[in-house]
Amino acid sequence: MPTLWRSPGLRVTTMARLKQKYDEQVVPAMTAEFGYKNSLQVPKLEKVTINVGVGEATQNIKALDSTVAEITAITGQKPVITRAKKAIANFKLREGVPIGCMVTLRRARMYEFLDRLIHVALPRVRDFKGISDRSFDGRGNYSLGLREQIIFPEINVDKVETTRGMTVTITTTAKTDPEGRALLRLLGMPFAS
Repeated sequence: MPTLWRSPGLRVTTMARLKQKYDEQVVPAMTAEFGYKNSLQVPKLEKVTINVGVGEATQNIKALDSTVAEITAITGQKPVITRAKKAIANFKLREGVPIGCMVTLRRARMYEFLDRLIHVALPRVRDFKGISDRSFDGRGNYSLGLREQIIFPEINVDKVETTRGMTVTITTTAKTDPEGRALLRLLGMPFAS
């Protein structure tokens, strides 16, 4: 069987556990809850985007290199460098200067990342009581802010220079927020009650 996803030291050759859960449990539950006539009407995950802003990259370009290495380790995919769209003198920012990085995950890598986020990383957050269910955009997509990258087990805490926050955006095919919320809840997202 071909290798679906690779991370440093980790190799997955079977269907992602979260994808299997979606097929076997989420689709029937969503069909019963929302009364879909066809299984293809059930909302599904489209992509996961991870975005990290590195403000100090304007003075120290090495900070961006370490962030790219960390995001590569977390996601298993090399991120794209984001650049400033316009100059802002107060922030000493010129147009075209690298200021962050982002990565878009789809298919097997998306499911593997979400599985690790839900079951490994989020429970490692200090004083974790669940995540807010108010961060939906009106069309069933969810955004989550993480304060530090060290909650992921792939990051060696001793080698981290500074902690960086990141935004994780989960894009779904849901049309409304209740459908998106139900989809993520059934996949195991730990919403605070």
